This record gives sequence, C-alpha cells and structure tokens, in this order.
Amino acid sequence: MDTSAALRIGQPRAVSGQMDADDPASFNHCFAEVNGIRMHYIDEGEGPLVILLHGFPYLWYMWRRQIGALAAAGFRVVVPDQRGFGQSDRPDAIEAYDMSQSVGDMVGLMKALGETSAVIVGHDLGAWVAQAAAMLRPDLFRGLVMLNTPVPPRGKVKPTIGLREMAKGRVYHHLYFQQIGKPDREFASDPRKTLRSVFYSVSGSAVGAERWRLFVEAGEPILNAFTEPKEFPTWLSARAIDYYVDEYTRTGFTSAINYYRCRDRNWEITSFLDGAVVRQPSLFIGGAADPSLEPVEIRSVYDGLDTYLPGLQKKVLLPGVGHAAAEESADQVNALLLEFLEQFTR
Repeated sequence: MDTSAALRIGQPRAVSGQMDADDPASFNHCFAEVNGIRMHYIDEGEGPLVILLHGFPYLWYMWRRQIGALAAAGFRVVVPDQRGFGQSDRPDAIEAYDMSQSVGDMVGLMKALGETSAVIVGHDLGAWVAQAAAMLRPDLFRGLVMLNTPVPPRGKVKPTIGLREMAKGRVYHHLYFQQIGKPDREFASDPRKTLRSVFYSVSGSAVGAERWRLFVEAGEPILNAFTEPKEFPTWLSARAIDYYVDEYTRTGFTSAINYYRCRDRNWEITSFLDGAVVRQPSLFIGGAADPSLEPVEIRSVYDGLDTYLPGLQKKVLLPGVGHAAAEESADQVNALLLEFLEQFTR
C-alpha cells in the first residue's frame, strides 16, 4: 500500500467528522525539520496541545482511534512517527537514538508547531521519551501520561546489569536487542508474521502458551517468545495490520531497535537526574493482562509510581487488556485521557 500520495505539509485542521480511523489517508499528515531530522506527524484539531508517542513495534498509527476523540473534544492532537520509525528519518548511528535526541525531537517539534506547552502521552518506549521530556522540560510539558510501561527513575546501576539480574540466566528482549544485526534480521525475515505474532501475544487476547514469554533461553531466537494467531481479534483489522506490515517492510527494524541499544548510554549521560522526579499532573494507564508487568521488579515500579511521580492523579489497570491498551480498548483509554485532560482546558 503506497501512502505517500496522502502526505503533505500542512496545518492543524478542525475535525470534519469524516475520519476513517483505519484509513491512514483520512488523517492530516505533515512534516517538519526538527533537531536535524525530517519528522512525520499527524496534526488534527485545535486547542491545547496533546502529543501522543507510540512504542515498539508500533507507529503513529497506534493512536488512530484516540486522535479523532481528542480533537473533537477541543484539543490539538499531534502524533509523530518517532525518529527511526515510519516516515520519519532514520539516522544510521546507534547513539542518534539516545534520550537526548528523542527529547530534543519533542522540543524541536513544539517549536516547529509554534506551541509553548503540551501534555505529553507515551506508550512503551514512547513512555520513556515522554517521562524524560516531562522531567527535563517542565516548562514545556505540563502533564504526563504513560501507557502500559511504568518508567522508573534513574537506577543505581546500568540498566543491562539490572535486567540480567531480573532474567536470572535467561534473556529479556532488552538484552537480546543489544546484539547488532541478529534481532534486526529475525524481525525483518517475515514482517507480517513478526508483527501479527508480537501484536497478538502481548495483548490481553492471548491465553496460556500464546502469551508473550518474557524470557527466552540463551541462544534461543527471540521470536519463539510470540505466537502468530490463526485469526486476529476484532480490535486490529486486516487493513491496520497491512499498514504496519507495509511500513516495517519498507523501513526494516534496525533503527527502532536502536532505542534499546541506548539503554546503558541513556543511564551514562543522565547522572544529573539522580533523585529527579516528575511533579506535573500525571496518569498511568495499563493492562491487567499485560505480560510485561509480571516480573516482580517491574511490578514494583508500578506499585511505587506515586513515589516517582508526586503529581500522579490516577493509575489504572484495565481488565482483560494487555500491552497495547490504546489498540485493545480504545474507548476506555479515550475516556481516561479526556478525564485527565479536562484540567488543562481551564
């Protein structure tokens, strides 16, 4: 599917009511030069700015059912493909994906938009970026929402050391992704099977042995941890899967995986954040059936969120929902976002 014809440099627009959420061409696609890269983003609605950041292996498109709802409620909704994803630039260097660059992208995007404040919302690795942006630039980011991934404060040791302790001789995906080339090739060998398997196994729809196995054995391919379903649940249409597959077939997975290869680098360059917290109003939305919350080390981060986020107003685990809450339970996520965002309209 060629979506390039639908893309244009544009301005925010009022919601027409004709938006087909699964059709990428029904959205207002824009580009901006920010922080040395060309960034692709969706820009819909008018009002206080809300920035939505996707995770891996997703794209701007994972927020397609939030965009219209938030824009119709009176918000300007901007949804980028983060650097390395989709139609945004993909720098070659691994260090181009460290947190200083990702936060710099958000600051540059706001400047390009002509905006001076925003609520920032992040899912999965997008939550890492959102949390760092809120911590580093509270003057710009006046509210924070994290979906599915409770981001901890800077730890006492490098992340890979802590993750190896958690894995107990096995291999967690963040550790697997430290390898150069191998995981990239495995994910790209059959993008359709890869994405169908990952999207399904991390969701609340997977049961028993279908569920994402968080740890693989040493030497075991990472994709063994996921199961491709015969049929996909209704929350992700064939058209939606096609869009994801087409984009990752075109781009590959290397640049996206490079975010994980910067885990230790991010720790090394942020010693000045020891003890720092996010004091702005914040919200956490997760899934009660999210496999990623099962390790006690990660669950303890969720349990202690109010310590790391003094402005935390609510944390919610949606029953039956897995690691892609915005995809799996769009209406519930929309309601929670709108409830939280209402305070920023006063």
